[in-house]
Amino acid sequence: MRLGIRILISIACILLLVISWVIVAGSKSTVEKQLELMQQAAALMNAKIYISAVPLLEEAAEYNTIHTQTAEAELKKAYLALINNRGFRRKYTNLLEKQMSRTDAKPDIFAEAAKYYIDISRVQDALVVLNSGIEKTGSDQLTALYEENRYTYSTSRAKYDYVTTAHGTAIQVQIDGLWGLAKTDGSQLIPCEYEKISTYSTDRAIVKKGKEIYAIDNNNNRIAMLYENASDIGNFANNRIPLLIDGGWRRSTGEFTLGAAVFEEFGMYSGGYAAAKTGGKWGVIDLDLNWLVPAEYDEIIQDELGRCYAQGIVFARRGDFVYMLTGGQQMGDAYEDARPFSNEGFAAVKRNGKWGFIDASGNVMIGFMFDDALSFGQHIAAVKLEGLWGYVSMSGKVVIEPQFLEAKSFSSGSAPVLTERGWQFITLMEYKKGATI
Repeated sequence: MRLGIRILISIACILLLVISWVIVAGSKSTVEKQLELMQQAAALMNAKIYISAVPLLEEAAEYNTIHTQTAEAELKKAYLALINNRGFRRKYTNLLEKQMSRTDAKPDIFAEAAKYYIDISRVQDALVVLNSGIEKTGSDQLTALYEENRYTYSTSRAKYDYVTTAHGTAIQVQIDGLWGLAKTDGSQLIPCEYEKISTYSTDRAIVKKGKEIYAIDNNNNRIAMLYENASDIGNFANNRIPLLIDGGWRRSTGEFTLGAAVFEEFGMYSGGYAAAKTGGKWGVIDLDLNWLVPAEYDEIIQDELGRCYAQGIVFARRGDFVYMLTGGQQMGDAYEDARPFSNEGFAAVKRNGKWGFIDASGNVMIGFMFDDALSFGQHIAAVKLEGLWGYVSMSGKVVIEPQFLEAKSFSSGSAPVLTERGWQFITLMEYKKGATI
């Protein structure tokens, strides 16, 4: 009995040794087979017979050993050598995607993919790759490469005689003296057929055509009618629009319910506040006609649309100086001029004849070096240097060289610029649709 047990134990030990030897031998043969394939492929690569090297390297890359990444690197070289042959571009990008999807993917793989897409003018694909790589690795190298390319833009074919600053997802545009609306990339939304058109907000814009003033939806359908005799309209936001009636400005809702208060002038609401003039002085009023800033200033600084309030801040002029007001209270230094803040970024302010940028605390973030400037829209601001307009990033670096006759702020990734052909639209590639990665 004991002898039988000993024999069984001995047999079991022998079997374990045999299995271990087979595993080791098999492992060695895998590495050896992979190296043999790579050596054969190397000879073909040296002879530039890439088409024959590919299947060998593809097989070698399927093994999971310490040499696999080397096999993949050689395989990518072969794919690139054959990139103009049908199917090899996809093979190359598929391998890049496989490498980038690994949990231990290194920044160099993302950089390789991004540079490839940049070289073939697919910048939006490159930016998608870089964003993914930054999120996965936190690499400073990838961040720097992203910053180098994020301001690449395309120019639309749309052309207008004049455009305003964008509001939300639409912008007022003019052709042959008549107004309509376009999307922020310049594509037509409402035909240019009105004497005047307001900004688009919620579900409507207010238009003036002949003696009629009425509201339209985004399909240019009439949805509400003003029956009072108004001679002018302002811009529409926060369900409020100024109407000029009998020489005074009154507020109205989008359904044309008129308020009783009359003002000498009235701006556009932004963030629930609007500039208003009464008794010859300007202040800032809320939706309930309460004064955030008393009407005691010579001017409330407004943008082209009539907006004055963002990030809790208003700029007001008294005499020769402009002051920043927070919560209606003056803070910080005085300036020669200013542009209102947008909902993000820095505001443009003027000192000693030059424009620079401050943050919401009044700190100078970009020095006073520009001939003119607009406040930041998104992460980029229009600036004027030596007679031409370009754009700077929030670091103060010029990222779109001055080349335009005029320029306006970015919204939804696009901005209107004046060229010799008229007003056109540029769109940053990082905002363009169609990236495939």
